[in-house]
Formats: sequence, structure tokens, C-alpha cells
Amino acid sequence: MNSSQDSGKLVLRLTLGILLLLHGIAKISNGVGFIEPALVRVGLPGAIAYLAYVGEVVAPLALIFGVFTRAAAGVVAINMLFAVGLMHMGQLTEITRTGGWALELQAFFLLNAVVIMLLGAGRYSLGGSGGRYN
Repeated sequence: MNSSQDSGKLVLRLTLGILLLLHGIAKISNGVGFIEPALVRVGLPGAIAYLAYVGEVVAPLALIFGVFTRAAAGVVAINMLFAVGLMHMGQLTEITRTGGWALELQAFFLLNAVVIMLLGAGRYSLGGSGGRYN
């Protein structure tokens, strides 16, 4: 693998990790109480809401540093599926006034997580390019 591919993986990991971590910081500041009613509405325990911290703080930090990268990306993908399923299903077919898809941010996070799961961390990571989860 050449250095431009590893650089591309680094940029992808940093972009997803940093942008998603900002959402996690907001959840640390404001709590996850708003998620609990949506979980209960679909028959899941409200305590699962606290897993948002794993999906939006722990996993993004792992992506940024490049440790357990594939697993962290999988957590992000699952987190985004829950986010769309619980909070955004009403927007699934919605187009904004400016012509964008209402869920383009969620789609960006989800699809980039899938790409990172497929590609791995690359050489520029704490976990290195080898290893089962990187």
C-alpha cells in the first residue's frame, strides 16, 4: 500500500471521528435523556440511551487514534442506524429547501463508517495497518 492510500484513510478517519465527536461532546454537556422516550416507544429499555456515549465519544476517539478501528467504525454504523431509526424516519424521503437530502449528515456518518470498516485504519494510526481490527 502506498502512502497516499494511508493518508486518505487518515483523513477519512479524522473527518468522521472529529465530526461525530462534536455530537458526543454535546451529549456529554446536555445528556441523553431525549433518546430514552424514543427507545421505550419501540419497546427497548431506556437505559440503552447511554450507549450513545459509546457511539459518539468512545468510537470516534478510537477512530481518531486508529485503535480497534474496524470495530469502532462498526459501532458508529450501528449508532447511526439507531439514530435514523429512532429519530429521523420521518425525514427519510425529505428534501430540504436547498435541494439536499434531510438525512445527508446521517448518511455521511453511516457510509463513511462502512468504508472505514472495509478499508481499516492504515499505516498512520496507533494500531498500525496490521491487525484484525485495524
